[in-house]
Amino acid sequence: MDNHRLVSPSYVKEIINEYQFRFKKRFGQNFLVDGNILQKILHSAELTEQDFVIEVGTGLGTLTTKLAPHCRKVISFEIDHDLVKIVTERINNKNVQIISSDALSLDWLDVLTQGGWQGEPVKLVANLPYYLTTRLIMKALEGNVPFTEVVVMVQKEVAERIMAIPGTKAYGVLSVAVAYYAQASLVAKAPRTVFMPAPDVDSAVVKLSTILPPVAVAPNDLFSVVRAAFGQRRKTIRNTLRSLCKNWKITDDQLEQVLIDLDISPSLRGETLSLPQFGALTERLIVLRR
Repeated sequence: MDNHRLVSPSYVKEIINEYQFRFKKRFGQNFLVDGNILQKILHSAELTEQDFVIEVGTGLGTLTTKLAPHCRKVISFEIDHDLVKIVTERINNKNVQIISSDALSLDWLDVLTQGGWQGEPVKLVANLPYYLTTRLIMKALEGNVPFTEVVVMVQKEVAERIMAIPGTKAYGVLSVAVAYYAQASLVAKAPRTVFMPAPDVDSAVVKLSTILPPVAVAPNDLFSVVRAAFGQRRKTIRNTLRSLCKNWKITDDQLEQVLIDLDISPSLRGETLSLPQFGALTERLIVLRR
């Protein structure tokens, strides 16, 4: 396989025709055919020769073969057995391991360890399948693999949610969750025309540099409050948290007092609260929980 030509639509068509490959809509298959965006992904990942890289969605190996010369090893998941056949026949990089399986179904730490990982830096770099984007990002951030960087192609709408600030329409649970684990930045915009076949939406590349949580609250408790606050976006924070507080045996009066003490108006909506505010609110509610 001529790796440099994998961003050429005509060459991709040659491979597809040679193997009589049929795109499977259920897997959300869209091959990147733009060298400039590919280069931006590679540059943003800031790879070193010690890095282990996890990729989800090998495809034809377009990104895989770009990553391989710049890192210790690439472990790439591909659920489509037809694509696994193509790339295993055509990719000759000795530091690439293709795993023919659903990435969500496996323990990534086990996979890394079995692949020779001994504590080296680990990065997730991928053109993510759209139908699994959020679940894969959260698996990376919440899981047991110590990722230093996550550089991923996602739907434009998901990128907007990741980057959103309090009080905006796109701000939600994902925005708060990412802010808890990482510092997010936009790497590049990717119009639908840079893929084959073209998807129905535009995309973007985002970079998540992992950080220590900026609030001293256990994630389970924090996100119980966050999910409750965003559960009914048109209702006030007082009303959205009422059910959770009832389960925690916190009275309405106690909730009201906590909000007032934290200078959070009970009439505000959850989407106006920042991560530090959610952290402070959770800390106070935990004290009252019985």
